Formats: sequence, structure tokens, C-alpha cells
Amino acid sequence: MSPFPSGDGAPPFGRIEFIMVHPSHPGNVGAAARAIKTMGFQKLRLVSPRHEDIVNQAEALALASGATDVLADAQIHSTLAEALAGSTLAFALTARPRDLGPLVCDIRQAADASRAHLAEHGDGRVAIVLGTERSGLTNQDIALCQRICHIPANPEYSSLNVAQALQLAAWELRYALISSQDRPLVPRTEKQAVAPGSLPAANDKVQAFMAHWQEALVSIGFLDPQHPKKLMPRMRHLFTRNALSQDEVDMMRGVCTAMIRAASPRD
Repeated sequence: MSPFPSGDGAPPFGRIEFIMVHPSHPGNVGAAARAIKTMGFQKLRLVSPRHEDIVNQAEALALASGATDVLADAQIHSTLAEALAGSTLAFALTARPRDLGPLVCDIRQAADASRAHLAEHGDGRVAIVLGTERSGLTNQDIALCQRICHIPANPEYSSLNVAQALQLAAWELRYALISSQDRPLVPRTEKQAVAPGSLPAANDKVQAFMAHWQEALVSIGFLDPQHPKKLMPRMRHLFTRNALSQDEVDMMRGVCTAMIRAASPRD
């Protein structure tokens, strides 16, 4: 089982869908399905794809890499207007600036706006619309959406592969949704125990180590107790700044013992 809570099909993840307009490459459709499932979503819509059975093409199945359920559930539409029929907020992803059209935002702003929209409207549905591999979305496509959305990229080469653009959009949406739900952003096991030794060392343990450390430095001749200068205050600052754990204190005490033993005269 994934260490992340998936969110597949569950609100609000189930109210976000990704629409690919006139996709021509089966591999991009498969990669898009994988991106959707990886980020906890499931709804993919295809508008007038180049191949009628694009979701069953070998390349699509291969690049879906386990997300074949998303491919199997993908809905095919003849027009973008049909695909957008149930959406209440649609973002048109494009790399090109447009002279006319809806309000413009970046992908992170789009994700935050989507989160807020879904939270405010219990029956709201968000659509992320992506264009063809070669030319992107037309002005007519964009006119059907409520927002134009850009992914900040190198202005000298800003064109992303459509599946890559979808992956970035899906990630930003996931981040916005799970952050608002106070859900974990890093993987963890169901019963991840904290090792006692990884807890911060108590102050008395740290002070005992510092005394031992000073003794060790004197034993090897690194610290002159008659002329200590500022060595020990600096050493103390070094160790306390790094918030030593219990295991680290024990390890360093072992180093001190070894240093003193090595410096002791041998019979």
C-alpha cells in the first residue's frame, strides 16, 4: 500500500478532472493517466483523439504503468464544450500569452483557487484543460474556460510536453488539497515509531558530554587548559546549535573515551 493517502475518487479529489484536447500520441495519454493516478486523481477526458481506441494502444498501456484503470475509465467526447458540460471552474493551460481571453494565473494560483472553489461549492467541479502536443489550445478552446493558466518555465523554451504539464498541474492541485487537510506531505508507515535514540538529548546529558569532550581535547594536546582562549565556547556553540540527539551524545562520548585511551601512556 502506498505510504501516501491516495484520495482516489474521494472528495475533493473526485471533483477534479483533466481534459486532453485532440491528443495524437498514445504514449502521452498513457503518461497522463499515470500522472493523474500518482497524484490521487482518477478522471481523464479525451476530446476527439486522433485514434478512436487510443486508450487501448500498446504505447498508452505501457506508459500508464499500472494506471490502466484510469485509461479504462477515460471518457471520450467529440467537443470540448461537451467535455466541460459539468465543470464549474475550468483552467486552460497554455504556454503562449493571449491578447484576449479569461483572467490569467499561474499553476500554483490555479491550484489554490481550485481548492477554495471546491471548499465553497459542494457540487463544484474543476477541469484542467490541455491542448494538442503541437499547437496547444485554440482561442476558441480557451474561450470556454474561466481562467488561463501558465506554468512558469524558461521563457526561451517554455513549451512542455503535454503529459509533463499535466503532471505538474496534478502535483500542484494535490499539494493544495492535502495541505489544507493537514495531511502528510512525506511518506510514512502506518505505525511509524520514533526511535528513542533519535529524540533530543537532555541538557544534563549534553553538558556531561561537553565536559568529557574538553577532557578528551586536553588529553590529546589540542586544548591547553592554561590558555584555552575561546575554543570551548566555540565548541559548545557548535554542538548545541546542532541539537544533538541521545544517540549522537552517546556516540560522541564513545569518541571521547577512545581519544583519552589513545592518549594515555602505555606500559
